[in-house]
Amino acid sequence: MPASTPSPAPDRRNAGGRTVLGRLSLPERNSVADALRTETVGGVLLLLAAVAALIWANTPARESYESVRDFHFGPAALGLDLSVQHWAADGLLAVFFFVAGVELKRELVAGDLKDPRAAALPVVAALCGMAVPALVYTLVAVTGGGSLAGWAVPTATDIAFALAVLAVLGTSLPSALRAFLLTLAVVDDLFAILIIALFFTDDLDFAALGGAVAGLAVLWLLLRKGVRGWYVYVPLALVVWGLMYNSGIHATVAGVAMGLMLRCTPREGEDESPGERVEHLVHPLSAGLAVPLFALFSAGVTVSGGALADVFGRPETLGVVLGLVVGKAVGIFGGTWLTVRFTRASLSDDLAWPDVFAVASLAGIGFTVSLLIGELAFTDDPALTDGVKAAVLTGSLIATVLSGVLLKIRNSKYRRLWEEEERDGDRSGVPDVYEQSDPAYHLRMAEIYERKAAEHRRLAEVTGGAGEEHDGPA
Repeated sequence: MPASTPSPAPDRRNAGGRTVLGRLSLPERNSVADALRTETVGGVLLLLAAVAALIWANTPARESYESVRDFHFGPAALGLDLSVQHWAADGLLAVFFFVAGVELKRELVAGDLKDPRAAALPVVAALCGMAVPALVYTLVAVTGGGSLAGWAVPTATDIAFALAVLAVLGTSLPSALRAFLLTLAVVDDLFAILIIALFFTDDLDFAALGGAVAGLAVLWLLLRKGVRGWYVYVPLALVVWGLMYNSGIHATVAGVAMGLMLRCTPREGEDESPGERVEHLVHPLSAGLAVPLFALFSAGVTVSGGALADVFGRPETLGVVLGLVVGKAVGIFGGTWLTVRFTRASLSDDLAWPDVFAVASLAGIGFTVSLLIGELAFTDDPALTDGVKAAVLTGSLIATVLSGVLLKIRNSKYRRLWEEEERDGDRSGVPDVYEQSDPAYHLRMAEIYERKAAEHRRLAEVTGGAGEEHDGPA
């Protein structure tokens, strides 16, 4: 799941315009670094869970995997007698989408998406990165006489998995490219949520839906009144989730709605907003438990020569693979190029268009949401559901290899940029490049100098002496 990421610092060489993927300012760089650490750890856990699922489902213990996955429990009277797999997809992923809702709210009110000019690049790139894979799938399905139901499967990007791949590859990707990936993922999640809500809704139960809306209204009022206490919100959230599930709308939408209601701008006297505080508490649960458990009970498909051949032999599964590998790369790259071509933006001098294509290829790693949409799209055909899951895994693996090769080709360039960003020759705790070129840094240093000079003058007045000349920072 993507985290809040600031937009690149304006490039003074591009007067009247802005630089795409330019070097971040120092505070922005630190914010991205913190977000990357969280997402990468979650991605590694997700990767381990997927590997465990594949091993478990392709050994003599396969029957035990299926029995655990299909075991039902829950209150049947409330319509919640679900299998373990459904609890993971409908229940645990609601936590994941709750965090996505909070991150989206923060981006809308205080992040990149607040400024239309800064939001143009990730929005256009994400839209193209979803439309082109859907078009690729549709063309393959129509040509091969397959079902169009899976058009949305290759539209999603799993940013945690992508960052885990980066961690495994050890690529010294510059912070600007990583920030682009993170911001792109926030927009990608927004449209994935809309797709699930609009296109994968069963027959509506208006009574249950009305109850869910009423519960959300109560939640909004409590938040507005400043009521605090987990013992108030957790039971209410469970009620809203249960009603949303029974309404026919996918239950993860409840998580998004509740996340969007939290206030994400701190008020006077607050170190952090309620949204940020709750996100810090819930994000470890999402990244460390909810998403890995979903992967464990969704990624367990049989992998054999015949199964892999079927992936490339059926139009639905081939469309998913090509959508992820070709559609994502072409869509995101094309959206970025169009933004630069038709706006007053320019690509950073430190990067080249092949770098953008490499990152766009990395976005072809679709996992969590792609698996979820695959289950929703083919609920009446378990065999095709497993085939689509295998296609998601295959396409993600190909995208991993392709992006890894492309990134490795330019890795020496990335390493040089990364070392330049990290170099701290005077051991001040601030990289040298920011001490030399970041106006915000110099402004802060000037403010510190002026504050110390004022303190020195007051001390001189009290002691009756002129005092020594105060030397501030350069």
